[in-house]
Amino acid sequence: MAQFLTFDGHTPRIDPTAFVAPGAQLIGDVEIGSEASIWYNCVLRGDVNRIRIGARTNVQDGSVIHVDSPKAGDQTGRPTLIGEEVLIGHLAMVHGCILHDRAFVGLSAIVMDGCVIESDAMLAAGAMLTPGKRIPSGQLWAGRPAKYVRDLSPQELEGQRAGVAHYVALAKAHAEAIRMG
Repeated sequence: MAQFLTFDGHTPRIDPTAFVAPGAQLIGDVEIGSEASIWYNCVLRGDVNRIRIGARTNVQDGSVIHVDSPKAGDQTGRPTLIGEEVLIGHLAMVHGCILHDRAFVGLSAIVMDGCVIESDAMLAAGAMLTPGKRIPSGQLWAGRPAKYVRDLSPQELEGQRAGVAHYVALAKAHAEAIRMG
């Protein structure tokens, strides 16, 4: 069963159509949108700032999402704001950043504080986007540290949209399997 922990007066808020898998842990100021999916053994820790996950976004198994604390010179810190129809691959680390609608974060990729991944942009598997970097719409970045590789093809962008639909359907199937026991 997923664990939900109230922290500093904030309790995670989950849309009733969202899927949160057993083993996931949501702590504090976390909000999950409609038909979003948070998969097995993910940790979303909104203890010192807020996390927002948009509709039909999926956060795949073992991923960690955290935030940046307020501090001297930065009274608000950095929340983690994730738009709609975002794909986040297994074991990703997403921290104090913004992922716009239809952004893509590959398997085991790292997105650090102050980064922005624009709509229809992709961070490749295993890549590390260092603090403050921005991936413009339509671009693929890869490497450690991540750098521009090339523009994404229309077929790749369509594949991302198909991936969103796939995960919405798969989350419903997993939720049903869990209910059936």
